[in-house]
Amino acid sequence: MTDERAHSALFAEPGARWRTVAYGPILCLIILAIEMATSSSVHWFALVFCGSLIAMFVVLQVIAGQRHVSVELTGTTLRDGTETLPLTSIDAVLPERDDDAWDDEDWEAARALGELSGVPRRRTGIGLRLADGSLVQAWAKDHRTLRTELTAAIGQAPEPDQPSDDSAPDTDDEHSENGVDR
Repeated sequence: MTDERAHSALFAEPGARWRTVAYGPILCLIILAIEMATSSSVHWFALVFCGSLIAMFVVLQVIAGQRHVSVELTGTTLRDGTETLPLTSIDAVLPERDDDAWDDEDWEAARALGELSGVPRRRTGIGLRLADGSLVQAWAKDHRTLRTELTAAIGQAPEPDQPSDDSAPDTDDEHSENGVDR
């Protein structure tokens, strides 16, 4: 692998975007324009105060989002939040959760990468088996793209979605959860 490819981002999610800081002040400017257009009393101090206060709170949220909920995959590392994992320590990317299965996958109860207590909201976990045999969860909003890029980065053949051998169970005799034949 070339040095340039090793350090360039194969996948990245920023966690939060700086443009969101402008939403509160823009809303206050719209209210200011409406007040000026309707010839009512203009609340200069209140609008400037509220716009700047909203912007300051959102700056804190963006900083926290970029630190704790961002994801970056390079040719050598995977970073989820504040935790960086070398790709050499990843043994396998585990198959996606089967939505029709009754039982949870083992990796769904595993520790999530980063310093948060679990997979962040609006993110989906991806099961990883590490070289020492332990299981962890990577996570991302666009989990399918991260799964594809991560599988390619560690050089693993993708898991087939359907069993391809003849020993697969015959699905003609199976019933769905509510008892209706498939």
